[in-house]
Amino acid sequence: MAAVTDASAADQPTTYPGVSVVMPVLNEERHLGAAVRRVLDQDYPGELEVIMAVGPSQDRTGQIAAELAAADSRLRVVDNPAGRTPHALNLAIAAAQYDVIVRVDGHGELTDGYIAKAVELLQSTGAANVGGVMDAQGESPFEQAVASAYTTRLGLGGSTFHLEDSPAGPADTVFLGVFRKDALAAVGGFDESMHRAQDWELNYRLRRSGQTVWFSPELKVTYRPRSSLKALVRQMYETGKWRREVVRRYPETAGRRYLAPPVAVSGIVLGTTAGALGTITGPKWLRAGLLAPLGYLGVLAVAVATAPPTLNAAARRRLPLVLAAMHLSWGAGFLVGLRDRRPD
Repeated sequence: MAAVTDASAADQPTTYPGVSVVMPVLNEERHLGAAVRRVLDQDYPGELEVIMAVGPSQDRTGQIAAELAAADSRLRVVDNPAGRTPHALNLAIAAAQYDVIVRVDGHGELTDGYIAKAVELLQSTGAANVGGVMDAQGESPFEQAVASAYTTRLGLGGSTFHLEDSPAGPADTVFLGVFRKDALAAVGGFDESMHRAQDWELNYRLRRSGQTVWFSPELKVTYRPRSSLKALVRQMYETGKWRREVVRRYPETAGRRYLAPPVAVSGIVLGTTAGALGTITGPKWLRAGLLAPLGYLGVLAVAVATAPPTLNAAARRRLPLVLAAMHLSWGAGFLVGLRDRRPD
């Protein structure tokens, strides 16, 4: 169904159909309990179920999921032996009994009224998927610096769903999402060969099929960022590789925002190499290459200077390292790309 274009449809009274909340879960011992509680505390007026698709975790996630399901009949567990997000989502959606699918991650927490508001938007807009803001919230100074980087335009804040002041309306993609189940089925669900960036790729196929993806800043999900530099670098490197795969499959999606990190990495490496050669043995004009890394340091300085004043001093000190880790590992992953594209 395309998005509504007249006010009469938006004025129709809202009904609250049953919703199936699907959760891909892997190594979420720390956050799973809180994520599930925030779903159950929604006070949604209609029927609600939660399906946790649990992968082979290395912590107590499986035990916690089983205990949660045993304590509440609205919760179910399905096994996800592949351990990957798109597989988990498709398994949970296949097990869902309702026609509205709410995606929630095992480390995300819905804000009050999220599901009811999303259902209202599905009905008033006619969209196939509605979603809102990824509200990154850190606890440690490092996590707070990562959360800040997510919301700055010099970090990852170029996407609509990273910014609370983005206007409501049709969007390329949204964070997580609340879907019409029939719309998901019509495009074949999540692509299981996309181990990452599967949300963006699915939303692209929805839009290409004539459906609407709708963003609303009223919808917020609290996101818990990575808690260590190693985990952040790994996350961004893998994200960069899979973003390259999206561009390979759909070249028309290669926008400036996605190309900026690999261009920055290439410029810094080439500029530093040229500058070093010019300083040691080569022609002096090669020293101009050092302007590339110096310019990047300037970008980091501007990002720190323009960070929100609410960011505490300990997090602000970590922000340059966090931004550099995000940019350079994302860019390096994009340049490397996937070495094995065989489908699962």
